[in-house]
Amino acid sequence: MLIEYGVWISRLVVGVLFGLSAVGKLADPVGTRKAVGEFGVPLRRVPLVGWGLPAVEVVAALAVLLPWTALAGATLALVLLVVFTGAVVRLLRKGEHPACSCFGAVSAAPIGAKTLVRNGVLIVLVLLVAGGAIAYPRVPGGLPVGDAVWLAVAAVLIAALTWVWGEVRALRRRVDEQALSTLGAEGLPPGAVAPEFELLDIAGGRTSLASLLSRERQVLLVFVHPGCELCAALARELPRWQARTAEVLTIVVVGNGDAVEHTEWGKAQGLNGIPVLVQQGNEAALRYRVRGTPSAVLIDADGRVAAPVARGAIAARELIVAAKRAVRR
Repeated sequence: MLIEYGVWISRLVVGVLFGLSAVGKLADPVGTRKAVGEFGVPLRRVPLVGWGLPAVEVVAALAVLLPWTALAGATLALVLLVVFTGAVVRLLRKGEHPACSCFGAVSAAPIGAKTLVRNGVLIVLVLLVAGGAIAYPRVPGGLPVGDAVWLAVAAVLIAALTWVWGEVRALRRRVDEQALSTLGAEGLPPGAVAPEFELLDIAGGRTSLASLLSRERQVLLVFVHPGCELCAALARELPRWQARTAEVLTIVVVGNGDAVEHTEWGKAQGLNGIPVLVQQGNEAALRYRVRGTPSAVLIDADGRVAAPVARGAIAARELIVAAKRAVRR
């Protein structure tokens, strides 16, 4: 009986995931067509694929829930995942990282290793659903009606909550972008109290400005984006700069988006020993009025902004020189 419960739950999970994916694409048709084009679909076929893909996902989501179509639904879901994973691998090999938009606007993040890991987990789950459909073709027929219905209702509620949470994140991202575009002068004035923050550290913890200032050294916040070549060029210089200024300055890289992507990016740039923090939106950039990347903000040991925002590697290097001079005085 427990195995049959597991079969039903796995089918509900797959149905919810593919249903959310379809709804997300239908709710954001412009973003869906853009993502389809960036994944290499010929321009003349983009509208057809943009509407046809969520329709196929709806079919797969409904099919896995019905006993007599569960195996066919799992097969269709598996084909979709394998094709999508193959497209991701092809793009990553070419060095391209288009936005996934797998669940519409709520997931408009660049593809990366995390995408492949997620697809691998989903493929395993769909294979389990297919195996369950073969071994237990009557499920949920063999379960108590109350339990089967309760689990289905719970799945629908979880899907609704997940969708709302995703919409809130997407809305917050749009508000952040709009706020950045409507800000007045870039950067906080020198002497202003540096805004506090607490951001995710790619090492697994959370780091605040207070914890960085507790070392009684100046702090240089370097705002970057993994897809920015100028950011990568600047990042490769940071370990050398940190080694020369370790006694007076702490250099911290601040990005936004996916922690796994930033971990891989940091390794690729050789950021050993340099803390890499990840914003969930643009909360730190907004507070410091940073509009673009790469940019740097110098904070003195007393927790005040020490200089205007520096844009680019040359300006950031000048901030480091200024930090050393300030300590000498």
